[in-house]
Amino acid sequence: MAQEHAEHTPVTIVAHPVGHVVGGRGEVRDDEWGDVESVVRLDAEAFGPEALAGLDAFSHLEIVYHFDRVSPDAVETGARHPRGNEEWPLVGIFAQRGKNRPNRLGVSRCRLIRTEGLDLHVRGLDAVDGTPVLDIKPYMTEFGPQGPTTQPAWADEIMRHYY
Repeated sequence: MAQEHAEHTPVTIVAHPVGHVVGGRGEVRDDEWGDVESVVRLDAEAFGPEALAGLDAFSHLEIVYHFDRVSPDAVETGARHPRGNEEWPLVGIFAQRGKNRPNRLGVSRCRLIRTEGLDLHVRGLDAVDGTPVLDIKPYMTEFGPQGPTTQPAWADEIMRHYY
């Protein structure tokens, strides 16, 4: 017997940053993130160095962060041309990775250079100085795509100079 789906009541989710990005790029702009080095600094009032124990055994991290410089009024919920380029197709906000998205959440994979106290020295994190970090996860190969991946030509073009 199929279970009926109840209507979902909107839930308020509160997330507190676990840290912030320090250094690296100060201005918000697209492209050329590959050589940008920055630090993810954990909140010393909430965490001790033991929170990072064992993380240095991983080469890459996944960082979840908040696009705090995007005004809630600038959030897109429908379709748009990525980066405003009308040569690219009109696609829904969930078919792109732009910063003006609902909840203003970013996810980035970056190289872990080293850990030092409460600091994670990273390269290739596409978040600017001062960005609130919501979560840090080690990148594990098994969490990568299972099988071949595909994407449209405009995505290849948009990412050509990103890293």
